[in-house]
Amino acid sequence: MTHVSRLILALGAVLLLQACSKPEVPSARTTIRFSIMASEGRQTQMEVWGPFLADMEKGTGLKVEPFFGTNYTSLIEAMRFRQTDLGWFANQSGLEAVRRANGEVFARTVKPNGQDGYQAVILVKKGSGLTLDRLLKCDGTLNFGMGDAKSTSGTLAPMTYLFAPRNIDPNRCFKTLRSANHETNLFAVANGLEDAATNNTASLERMTAQTGEKGRKAVGQVEVIWTSPTIPEDPMIWRRDLEPEIKAKVAAFIFSYGTGTGPEAERQRKVLEGIQTAPFRKADDSHLVPVRTMEATAALIEAKNAGNAAGIAAAEQDLADIKAGKALARSVP
Repeated sequence: MTHVSRLILALGAVLLLQACSKPEVPSARTTIRFSIMASEGRQTQMEVWGPFLADMEKGTGLKVEPFFGTNYTSLIEAMRFRQTDLGWFANQSGLEAVRRANGEVFARTVKPNGQDGYQAVILVKKGSGLTLDRLLKCDGTLNFGMGDAKSTSGTLAPMTYLFAPRNIDPNRCFKTLRSANHETNLFAVANGLEDAATNNTASLERMTAQTGEKGRKAVGQVEVIWTSPTIPEDPMIWRRDLEPEIKAKVAAFIFSYGTGTGPEAERQRKVLEGIQTAPFRKADDSHLVPVRTMEATAALIEAKNAGNAAGIAAAEQDLADIKAGKALARSVP
């Protein structure tokens, strides 16, 4: 073997060793999963969300797969186990996603009509004669529908502003107590399957606009007997550990979408109206302060009603932490 041949072989061996020892560079992700609460039915949601998700694909250069959750817990757990990357949450479920699923608020929705916020409501069948006073007698004769356990308007707001201040436990107040999404609650009351149920003004608007004659008919068959104080609009949340380059692409799309002038911007705003928002605004975890306050206030009322000293102390500490601007405690999976 010649000297040159030996050099070539030695050089080849060195290069081979370097190739073997060099860590493999992972390929960049090309797909993200966007979570959506199917509170008005998956098919309805896909019809209104499809154009937005298609535009997100074009705007980010990423494939965007929808993840439809039948309840808020499924959305929280999906983010916790990294099955989703970002999505639209309600305030209460968003709070849990930040606490338990390494979530982070990065944007918030805005009502298309300019109103900043929405209200929880209690519906009864129109003409039934059922009043709020009658509902709150708690004689065990009425069937009541609550929202998802992690729903701000379906559960937290009625507990904070209506039931807890009156020392009412809905489980003991009604003949039956069922948990369901807003669409199910609306049709249950409209069709006489429930005497009353929780809902919210935003959902009623969506049902009127998006579900055609069936939705409009159902909304026309119910009436509101209780309305909560205004609740902040919903947060958009992504995983805190989402790759920076993906965050940058998503943020560039989200905060420019529907904000320009001309035919394309008008089309985008129409798409946003379909999902019941105007162009998104930037936000952070401080967006959740009102719902944190609601949660702690409800816990304080319940603890006082029960004479629970430890519960009172814990709730008062939570309220003090919120007032002092203390950040949310997180349990990172």
